[in-house]
Amino acid sequence: MTAMWDMDEGSLGRQGPLHPEAGDAVMATAVPPSSKARARAVRPADFSALVPGRWLAGGVEAARDRVQAHLESLLPPEDGGVASAMRAGVLSPGKRIRPLMMLTLATDLGCRSPALLDMACAIEMVHAASLVLDDLPCMDDAALRRGQPTVHRQFGEDAATLAAVGLLSLAFRTVAQAPGLGPQARSKAVVLLTDAVGLAGLVGGQYQDLREGAAPRSAEAIATTNHLKTGVLFDAAFGLCAVCVSADDATRGRLSALASELGQAFQLMDDLHDCALLSVDAKDVGRDADKSTLIATLGERETLARLNAHVTEVLRHANAIGAHRLADQLEAVFKPALAVAARAD
Repeated sequence: MTAMWDMDEGSLGRQGPLHPEAGDAVMATAVPPSSKARARAVRPADFSALVPGRWLAGGVEAARDRVQAHLESLLPPEDGGVASAMRAGVLSPGKRIRPLMMLTLATDLGCRSPALLDMACAIEMVHAASLVLDDLPCMDDAALRRGQPTVHRQFGEDAATLAAVGLLSLAFRTVAQAPGLGPQARSKAVVLLTDAVGLAGLVGGQYQDLREGAAPRSAEAIATTNHLKTGVLFDAAFGLCAVCVSADDATRGRLSALASELGQAFQLMDDLHDCALLSVDAKDVGRDADKSTLIATLGERETLARLNAHVTEVLRHANAIGAHRLADQLEAVFKPALAVAARAD
């Protein structure tokens, strides 16, 4: 088993994100070095040097760098206000697990669509927006995120709220303008992302967590909330990969099942972090102490057993569609939690 996101897909060097303008043609475009252009994040136009299909070229760190640089190019420039809050919410240090999962899955599925990098960045924007909102005083009232003060602590609640809305808007725009997709595929991609954000996804899950999370709940009700808060966005991420590769119904079904199991596993691992049963990575702990999590409802031993079962299903679904790189990396992600589960047996 390899280390987390530690693999190499060739040696094309540590290049920045390369991107065609909207449309099917891939061509280089010169950008005049005007002062206005320098003040704005400019999207590079030539995608050809990256070679779509070699998404992990140069190693995973190079892929993470490409994601980071492409996010920077998509975001508005610093303004000391909402735009700066948007950038802080997205660009703060993070593992970029969701985009890297998408690049890994795309490599496994042989995806060559130039739309993929935009799709991966859109998912990261939605994830970042959800964290900004989740941290607000009216929600979880967190002080720390990724080792830094939360966005509302840096810029104020008003700017943080508007930044989250701005990130969601930019994510939809990014998907809607992603190059190399036909009208039907583009429409499908927008619908997937829209559904993940709304009442059938992040909004619904957060509302359930806020209004019902402190009351005693069944394990099934908690799992439903966990799916809406976490699993649905994974489903959208893998669904966008499926759109880019024109996957068949059987593959889409496997990816949806994988996402559902992955969402449950990630939420349980997050709960274990919150209880300090796993090492804590630069975030507040104990925020869920008054909530009806599965740990509070079923106890640590049963929760760890469920985590192990979910991870087993994740790996089964990934390997069933030939996503062996993704399976290896997900196994590495969950290795610390699985070690705790093994000691609990």
